[in-house]
Amino acid sequence: MESLIGLVNRIQRACTALGDYGGGDNAFSSLWDALPSVAVVGGQSSGKSSVLESIVGRDFLPRGSGIVTRRPLVLQLHKTDDGQQEYAEFGHIPRRRFTDFGMVRKEIADETDRITGKTKQISPVPIHLSIYSPNVVNLTLIDLPGLTKVAVEGQSETIVEDIENMVQTYVGKPNCIILAVSPANQDIATSDAIKLAREVDPTGERTFGVLTKLDLMDKGTNALDVLEGRAYRLQHPWVGIVNRSQADINKNVDMIYARRKEREYFATSPEYGHLANKMGSEYLAKLLSKHLEQFIKARIPSITSLINKSIDELESEMDHLGRPISVDAGAQLYTILELCRAFDKIFKEHLDGGRPGGDRIYGVFDNQLPAALRKLPFDRYLSVQNVRKVVSEADGYQPHLIAPEQGYRRLIEGALNYFRGPAEASVDAVHFVLKELVRKSIGECQELKRFPSLQSAIAAASNEALEKFRDEGRKTVVRLVDMESSYLTVDFFRKLPQEMEHTPQKGGKPEAVPAVDRYGENHFRRIGSNVSSYVNMVSDTLRNTLPKAVVYCQVKEAKQSLLNYFYTQIGKKEGKALAELLDEDPALMERRIQCAKRLELYKKARDEIDSVAWVR
Repeated sequence: MESLIGLVNRIQRACTALGDYGGGDNAFSSLWDALPSVAVVGGQSSGKSSVLESIVGRDFLPRGSGIVTRRPLVLQLHKTDDGQQEYAEFGHIPRRRFTDFGMVRKEIADETDRITGKTKQISPVPIHLSIYSPNVVNLTLIDLPGLTKVAVEGQSETIVEDIENMVQTYVGKPNCIILAVSPANQDIATSDAIKLAREVDPTGERTFGVLTKLDLMDKGTNALDVLEGRAYRLQHPWVGIVNRSQADINKNVDMIYARRKEREYFATSPEYGHLANKMGSEYLAKLLSKHLEQFIKARIPSITSLINKSIDELESEMDHLGRPISVDAGAQLYTILELCRAFDKIFKEHLDGGRPGGDRIYGVFDNQLPAALRKLPFDRYLSVQNVRKVVSEADGYQPHLIAPEQGYRRLIEGALNYFRGPAEASVDAVHFVLKELVRKSIGECQELKRFPSLQSAIAAASNEALEKFRDEGRKTVVRLVDMESSYLTVDFFRKLPQEMEHTPQKGGKPEAVPAVDRYGENHFRRIGSNVSSYVNMVSDTLRNTLPKAVVYCQVKEAKQSLLNYFYTQIGKKEGKALAELLDEDPALMERRIQCAKRLELYKKARDEIDSVAWVR
């Protein structure tokens, strides 16, 4: 049956190496929380440290006044074969063996100070210590800071609450066995450990009561009411402990000798003699080990379920994060091209309607361009005053005879120049939409999220290409406007009413008379009206042709050749330059590393559990 505790210890050590000691990393489910352990709880000076040292059989914990234990100590005991040397290892300095347990005590104190400083503050970051010895049972014990009632000088005002909250994060977990340590020379009703245990384990199913300092009780009194369950009943038997006296500690009395004295105390005690075989630190260690075995055995199915569920989640996460990139230049080039194609596919889906965004281009043509055309200042430009000015200037010293040919041409040319603004604005508006779609496509391409450098390179190459398409689009739409100016539609003017009208004379002969005064307001108003009609015709034409030019020069080119130049440049790059493009986001790389390590942990844990599944 020892294989089960050994199994949990191995998994816990692996968890510790990953920084999984429960409650610290919400990004991953905690395997540590699912593994049964034993948390040692008690008030200050209740004898917690002495109980632990008695179970281990070694004097290795710091001592002193006030709060000595200021960080949780996760103590894993590993039983080795008889005759093997005892040694200890710390999680923060792996592979360094301590055979001098005085140095273990010093390292615990030094490591505590490294986190908290030489103060009386506490820290929830645990110290992990493994002890390998033929004189221990396989067991995991967590020594927690002693519960206190008041803060002393040098401590935070919230120290009482902070310690209680820290202790509760451990003992509140359903897979935690509570070892509640209380001194026998105090009323059990005032025990801090029992009070806290009752809050988190009201039925007492997870609580073991330990009564220390039985030898220090007043003469004529005893603790039988507590030990026999009459004063406070638990579902598990109370265990009495007789620790070394302060004098023994000062004299460095050997633990083996101290254990023998403890056995003699119970065996010869008139009050506790009948309980002698169920008292003492050796019995407590065996009792906890046996119960922990049963506790683990009962929870193996739920632990296995958690492990399998976590493996599925982590493998899915690894697929999402992507596998590590090959160092081979050919494989790197292939990866880059595949990522570019994935981006290009999304970009085209935006344009073609598979994803939202491309409809904004149609909005430019259907809303923005017509609105811009309507806002052109033709009413002001073709006012009577401006028409008179332009026509008069065009006539020079010789006023026009019949129709102001040059005046018409100058008016039309000046009016058509106004179309350049909306034409170029359409190009710029579509360019802005295309840039936004590039940005969105990069953000939506899950495969690219791993590679910020490649994202930047694709964005830069895409925007550079879009700039070229915009330049070509501007040239084209300006040409369309200029073409309208360079050759006027003659038939339009031939169909206009003539400037002179013929009226019949008396006697039947027609006589030509001026239809309008060539220098009057109506004449210039008529010219302005004719030019306005022509400009409206051109406006309708451009409204249809400008979108064709923009789509041809910008949208179509973006769909067909957005990354063509980038592909050409990529093909010329050497391995180092390719590797730089595939330089991943450090946070994402760290996430993948942690996922991979945790996935390996869970798979090994599953194999470990399968290897002892025969245990019944």
